[in-house]
Amino acid sequence: MTIGLYTLTVPVIERILGNLELILEKGAAYLAQRNLPDSVLLDARLYPDMFSLTRQVQSVSDISKGAVARLASIEIPKYEDHEHSFAELNTRLSTTAAFVRSVDRAAIDAGAERAISIVGRDRTMNFTGLSYLTGFVLPNLYFHSAISYAILRHNGVEVGKRDFLGAL
Repeated sequence: MTIGLYTLTVPVIERILGNLELILEKGAAYLAQRNLPDSVLLDARLYPDMFSLTRQVQSVSDISKGAVARLASIEIPKYEDHEHSFAELNTRLSTTAAFVRSVDRAAIDAGAERAISIVGRDRTMNFTGLSYLTGFVLPNLYFHSAISYAILRHNGVEVGKRDFLGAL
């Protein structure tokens, strides 16, 4: 049996985005119960030199849409980073999920051997589609979604491993 790149990409990304939406809903409920503004958690960081919760979630979105677009060799949608509430972040995640679902399966599957270059701050990283997915996209998605979870947990939101993993 051959497993196509689409199968390794779209369902995994959809799960990460959906679980993160549910975790953010718990963060919003936590603040609402305490009559606190969203900024209390959205601006929170695990350490001063790390991204805030808002930027962590934006990163999950950016990596997700960038992954399927690069693998399918289509233009990456541009989203402005203007979210200032949990509702706006969840809208961004659901918009990202809709885009991910819309990308043609065959186009993604055809990207396994495609050359992909990512220009970073200090270097350019070169991949095949498969090595891009397994060595860059998935580790980054799990990192930024796990840090989002950790920021909320660290600040008292009652989330657990089941929230992070979602329904199995």
